[in-house]
Amino acid sequence: MRIASPETLKKILLAPILFLALGLVLSVTSCSSRDDVKNLRGGETRSTMSPMDFTGETARAYQIAREIPEVLDSLYCYCECKKHMGHKSLLTCYVDEHAAHCDICMNEAFMAYELHRQGKDIKSIREAVDARFSH
Repeated sequence: MRIASPETLKKILLAPILFLALGLVLSVTSCSSRDDVKNLRGGETRSTMSPMDFTGETARAYQIAREIPEVLDSLYCYCECKKHMGHKSLLTCYVDEHAAHCDICMNEAFMAYELHRQGKDIKSIREAVDARFSH
């Protein structure tokens, strides 16, 4: 029977430790990315107005708010309503008639919806909306 060299023993003992460390890193990373998405949320809990109260593109925008509220609640509204009206997120614009009178609110929702349909995640959608509307 041959005895393993000290180098081989080190490798044998280190392999499970490295495997466990990698698993820990991956689980922390996935949890933190989920937490990051949660942290993007503005916290709007009120219901949006019914799309049936509107027509045309306005009704479409309110329908989008109904379909993807978690996405719109994760977006900053670049009409500055957070500063001037205390809105929590883009979703807040859809709990009353505010969005019906604001092209910025509606165009952000249209863009977010299209990106969502393409399978983009909330972080990617937010980055794209920020890049387009933050100027």
